[in-house]
Amino acid sequence: MSKVTINYYDKTSEDREVLDEEVPFPEGKLIVSRTDVEGNITHCNQAFIEMSGFTENELIGRPHYILRHPDMPAAAFGDLWNTINTKTKWSGYVKNLRKDGKFYWVYAVVVANVREGKLVGFASVRRKPSRTKINECIDLYKTMLAEEKS
Repeated sequence: MSKVTINYYDKTSEDREVLDEEVPFPEGKLIVSRTDVEGNITHCNQAFIEMSGFTENELIGRPHYILRHPDMPAAAFGDLWNTINTKTKWSGYVKNLRKDGKFYWVYAVVVANVREGKLVGFASVRRKPSRTKINECIDLYKTMLAEEKS
């Protein structure tokens, strides 16, 4: 276990414990959440609660980035935000950090939540990703992180 400082896009940071231990995505489940336009969680399903290791009360109202694993490059989230802010669907592979420091991979689809023509938030559905795609992303994200640090 190691303690790392995770820097978020809103210029805040947090010290978190990180373990090199994967929690497998459960078969046949979908993780669902909704956020407001700033990315604060407004709804989460039971699968989200179970996989994240947080309680519902710990999740609601908190920024979705509390799940950001330090192995995820900032550029990946930059692409996500740039895409969804144009009300265009985004999809990709994400390594999430659980409350206990373990991690899990997801294939995420994020869409804008529009009511009466006004953007009111975002909805995300995550499913089990293929191991082949995860392995491709591990290499890609290492390269992207190295470029961000140089």
